[in-house]
Amino acid sequence: MNLENEPWFHDAEYMSYVGHFLEMPELKKLDTIVHHYTSTRLQHCLRVSYMSYVIAKKYGLNAKATARGGLFHDLFFYDWRNTKFAKSHAYVHPRIAYRNACKLTKISPLEKDIIIKHMWGATIAPPRYKESFIVTFVDDYVACMEGKTTAKYKWNRRKHFKGLPSFSI
Repeated sequence: MNLENEPWFHDAEYMSYVGHFLEMPELKKLDTIVHHYTSTRLQHCLRVSYMSYVIAKKYGLNAKATARGGLFHDLFFYDWRNTKFAKSHAYVHPRIAYRNACKLTKISPLEKDIIIKHMWGATIAPPRYKESFIVTFVDDYVACMEGKTTAKYKWNRRKHFKGLPSFSI
């Protein structure tokens, strides 16, 4: 699935679940925050949300809750590289994202599990639902793809070893 073409904007069912949130200032603000160097936090959340939605729909799971939970999974506004908490970012940011999502809309128990447990590998609190596992694994996959793009970006703009081949982005 090519997520660079933003297929979610052409999917009427998906947009009926999350489209109205994209007009909210809180979500628009995510589009101003760099997430993995070459994308914004909103782009990341949309990629995770849409891919998770497609998988959930394919397997007859709750596609709406998966789309919403995926969209809100990283709904926080600080730069995790600079802001430090007593507990790890992996533990804190899902809880902040959940609180922020609750300010925007009513969150179901399934959506809460998706948001809070999407970092369960780091927090050792496994998800209760299949939809939560989907978002967790899709989040990891999307982060890896964004990381690959970042690595290519940095490599192609390197100061040293310029004689080595570049990658097409």
